[in-house]
Amino acid sequence: MAIITMAHGSGGRATSELIDSIFAKYFNNEILSQMEDSSVVDGSAMLAMTTDSFVVKPLTYPGGNIGRLSVCGTVNDLLMRGSVPKYLTCGFILEEGLDTELLSEICKSMAETAKEANVKIVAGDTKVIEGSGGLIINTAGVGFINPEKDISSKNCKKGDKVIVSGYLGDHHATILSSRMTIDNNVESDNAPLNEMVLSLVNNNIKVHALRDITRGGLATVLKEMAISAKVNIELEDDKIPVNPMIKDFCGILGLDPLYMGNEGKLVAIVAEEDAEKALSIIKNSKYGENAVIAGEIVEDQGEKFGNLTVRTVIGGLRSLEVLQGEGLPRIC
Repeated sequence: MAIITMAHGSGGRATSELIDSIFAKYFNNEILSQMEDSSVVDGSAMLAMTTDSFVVKPLTYPGGNIGRLSVCGTVNDLLMRGSVPKYLTCGFILEEGLDTELLSEICKSMAETAKEANVKIVAGDTKVIEGSGGLIINTAGVGFINPEKDISSKNCKKGDKVIVSGYLGDHHATILSSRMTIDNNVESDNAPLNEMVLSLVNNNIKVHALRDITRGGLATVLKEMAISAKVNIELEDDKIPVNPMIKDFCGILGLDPLYMGNEGKLVAIVAEEDAEKALSIIKNSKYGENAVIAGEIVEDQGEKFGNLTVRTVIGGLRSLEVLQGEGLPRIC
């Protein structure tokens, strides 16, 4: 078993050997293989750009690892503006003691996920720091936008329907179970949502806004959207999709699925007249089989806006705010 040492960050032979044996092996393509200081790629009139850093612990978990997570998280951020993801960069911060076999496994998974998401990793970097075998990945992503499409919270209006693409809380529960050594069958939902989003766009669905439901959960995402769009949003409690196994998990630990992180779910705000068609498209897309219409926008701009409520099964209204406190650290 080989491990990462400070020599791997020296820029010398050890660095070259690491690049050749792992990074070049999995990320090789006609752009990256040129090994220039920057990559030259085909462009577009309008670009979506994003950047993210991934510090999840543990590095591997049921259903995924930090490599798959880093691609999914970056690609999904690009998709939420309706762009077609094209290019990624990745920076690896390696700690001394990291097992190179584990690093190879993570890079392989990253390459497979990039292929699934139809993106190319076109630039990268490695640094080695003192530590105890950890790994941090930083990414940047670029996607191409059709200028005729405008997907933004500012487009939300009264009557729009709120579609949630699937069960909530799977990733959060997986990471927490791994740390607490809880034996269950929960797996992370980390997934690239290309097919789902691009099918909506290509079928001319009136998508007013998209957000991926990550840290802070559905409640935090929708509360922020309500404030940004100056509308009020109401969910139906019995429509919120949660796997029965996750419900039991939450019941034992006192968690609320509405505030649990996900890495392969989105919320779509669509025009009322397109809602059923949009739901059908999502349900027939990869990773969208459990999608539901979970609520609607109930008021346009006015003196009172930015409210998020859940209508309970007995007809009462529960007010929701953004997540308070830290939640679960190092979840992504």
